[in-house]
Amino acid sequence: MRLTTADIVEDVRPSVVHIQVQTRFGDSSGTGVILESDGVILTNQHVIDGAITITVALADDTVFQGTIVGEDDSVDIAIIKIEAEGLHTAPLGDSSALRVGEDVIAIGHALGLAGGPTVSKGVVSALGRTVSQGTDQLTDLIQTDAAINPGNSGGPLVNDDGKVIGINTARLDSGEGIGFAIEIDIAKSIVEQLLHQSTLPPGVLGIRGLDITPALAQIIGLPVTRGVGIVDIQTGGAAQMAGLEIDDIIIRINDVQILDNSDLSRLMRTLRPGEEVTITIVRGQKLFVANATLGGPTQ
Repeated sequence: MRLTTADIVEDVRPSVVHIQVQTRFGDSSGTGVILESDGVILTNQHVIDGAITITVALADDTVFQGTIVGEDDSVDIAIIKIEAEGLHTAPLGDSSALRVGEDVIAIGHALGLAGGPTVSKGVVSALGRTVSQGTDQLTDLIQTDAAINPGNSGGPLVNDDGKVIGINTARLDSGEGIGFAIEIDIAKSIVEQLLHQSTLPPGVLGIRGLDITPALAQIIGLPVTRGVGIVDIQTGGAAQMAGLEIDDIIIRINDVQILDNSDLSRLMRTLRPGEEVTITIVRGQKLFVANATLGGPTQ
């Protein structure tokens, strides 16, 4: 039997929380998703950025004080914790199976309105989007026309099976019906690192890259049709220290093929500062291999 929108909301809503944050600049609010029954909550990093106090209200209006467990601003993911037991957890799905045109539902505390979360419905409008947020770029985003407003940040994007396939993170003020969510597969990977492995930020290669496409390769006469062309190199960064140059084309790091900036960003999120990587590049008509020791975000 196919689930209705009301069925899905009824199942997921108990796992959606309202997050109120006090900073030295004032108060703000957002949404979170309960991952573990003992109070582990997933939200956006920008929701809790600069928090002095974090107040979390459950669906039954029970209120707890939250603490930050870990955060990664490069993908706008944060984990907070409340001291609670037996909470209703969100059913997580598989974003790798998403298709453009699928129905999705966004749930979140839009505009911080009283009376529970807001529900909106739409479709997956596009996949693999990249958008700027402040000085950062977020990649591999799900684009949706389900209404996403301030306060929705950190809330779930749910498919028609009732599974969370994205975490709402941003919208474009310049367009109607253009919102974005972090793929849940990416979020799960970051959560695993923050909870069980390392709170270190991702490693930094220190380049700005351009996607090489078959059309661009034909116009310029490049020997490869896919990869990341280096258009800028950070002074003193890992790439420069490894001998990489502007106009080099990165096609592989370690054993991972790099077809575009999305591939590069996805891989870098799994690597930590201080790790050594082997980079395969095309320079002119020749293939080169370089070893680089990744830096940190302030390098």
